[in-house]
Amino acid sequence: MKIGELATRTGCPVETIRYYEREGLLPEPARSSGNYRLYAEPHAERLRFIRHCRTLDMTLEEIRTLLDYHDHPRQPCNAVNGLIDDHLAHVEARIEQLQALRQALATLRSRCNGETDSSHCGILQELAQPEARELPAEAGEPSHVPGPHGRH
Repeated sequence: MKIGELATRTGCPVETIRYYEREGLLPEPARSSGNYRLYAEPHAERLRFIRHCRTLDMTLEEIRTLLDYHDHPRQPCNAVNGLIDDHLAHVEARIEQLQALRQALATLRSRCNGETDSSHCGILQELAQPEARELPAEAGEPSHVPGPHGRH
């Protein structure tokens, strides 16, 4: 099958398929005499595996590790458990960060009732104030909480 058909069958955009090939997650397909990529069912299965991992917000490195275990089924799976445990811990930390962010936004929202002009807006006044988080960070430490995709 050509790349367009693979994209349709898996719900994965063509550019993402090419990206996964460049990253070495998806093996290079055979080529037709006209130099078209020709994919087989194993490509679709692997792409579905990768996409499932991405829906779980796994990094490419985590996916690469899981694919290695998938491709070499005689390996003990304790490392797979460890990878998932680590990922779960990351998700838990992110949930805590997001809950703190929600609370900070709710507090900020409570500063304005919307019944005045913006020169007296409590939200804008609060945002203009320096925050404790903006104090110099210790060596190498960021002065803000990373966003949801801030991990390496």
